[in-house]
Amino acid sequence: MIDQQPLRGVRVLDLTRVLAGPFCTMNLADLGADVIKIEVPGRGDDSRSFAPTMPSGDSGYFYSVNRGKRSVTLDLRIEEGAKVFLELVAKSDVVVENFSPGTMDRFKVGYAQLKAANPKIILCSISGFGQTGPMTSAPAYDIVAQALGGTMSITGNPGGEPVRCGVSVGDLSAALYGVIAILSALRVRDRDGVGNHVDIAMLDCQVAMLEDALARYSVSGKIPG
Repeated sequence: MIDQQPLRGVRVLDLTRVLAGPFCTMNLADLGADVIKIEVPGRGDDSRSFAPTMPSGDSGYFYSVNRGKRSVTLDLRIEEGAKVFLELVAKSDVVVENFSPGTMDRFKVGYAQLKAANPKIILCSISGFGQTGPMTSAPAYDIVAQALGGTMSITGNPGGEPVRCGVSVGDLSAALYGVIAILSALRVRDRDGVGNHVDIAMLDCQVAMLEDALARYSVSGKIPG
């Protein structure tokens, strides 16, 4: 399926950084999408400074979640940068971002502006707790999603303390649900001719991954350990 490049011809503007967003867009690139990673001038994605460091001095971590992408720098905080970005939106299919909720609107490139530039654009926003609700502005990291989502309570030795999973399942599950949502939104656009704003919350995705632990609690009322 990857050899067939099912997303060939789809252009994705990638405003994400660190893990959940970049892993999402990397999977889209693996499926054949033209992913343009847009980074902050001078600094780039925060993960460019993460260990392990390669002999070239580059971050091995960065490359592990950003392969197959093209990269440019653009400052959305200034009017000229936002204008160039909207020009790119007019020629693209998908925008993926994992800023804190409200940041895109502050940059004047929120969904309303994107839709005005391209009525068929698909915006995928990945955050800790979603774009609305009482916790929307709360900081979220992988360990927070694992803890609040219940994953840590069923990981570790019996009777011991909750333990974080060895891989960042809080970030990765949100990334993969983001891929599913984007593919679904592309299908709706092809069928109905409309774009969409997809809201992916790490906490929602973590709870959805609990499978039989959630079923056991729902049936018995006992908290799984």
